[in-house]
Amino acid sequence: MRIPRPVRVASLVALPAALLISCSSVDGAEPGGVTDSPTAAAAPASPTAADEAPTADAATVMPTPGPEKVPDAFAGLQATLDDSCTTEGNCAYVLGRVYDELEGLDAAMKADPKGPGHFPEPIAWIGELHKTIGADRSYPNLKKHEAELLGTRDRINVWMQDHPDDYR
Repeated sequence: MRIPRPVRVASLVALPAALLISCSSVDGAEPGGVTDSPTAAAAPASPTAADEAPTADAATVMPTPGPEKVPDAFAGLQATLDDSCTTEGNCAYVLGRVYDELEGLDAAMKADPKGPGHFPEPIAWIGELHKTIGADRSYPNLKKHEAELLGTRDRINVWMQDHPDDYR
């Protein structure tokens, strides 16, 4: 009698699985589920994260961190002062980083406890830069507006130097 192919394939998969199950043991248990201590048989297995029912805490959404503090954001911007556009690859990095640092500083100033009215000039300069650059953050567009980008960074640096209580 010839065994049909699907049955042969199923038996090739099922036989090793059955052997694996029958040969494995649970903590303190012999193959076949016989335990060597009464406490091991009575102790339930530790629940995994998948076994646990969701709790109210699991449904709680963790808040995302807010903007940096102004001194930290300003320090990031100052770290770009010695960078230059000497090579194409470096220039793409520098201009992108200056843009990102200005964005971070803008968010930090707007979220500062002193209020955005405490930083009117830097916030206005960054707003003007947004109008100039637009939504295009590509390297060719940033390179086209390099003077405005670096000029805004430098103006904010001078302004902040005149307001040391805001960055120390």
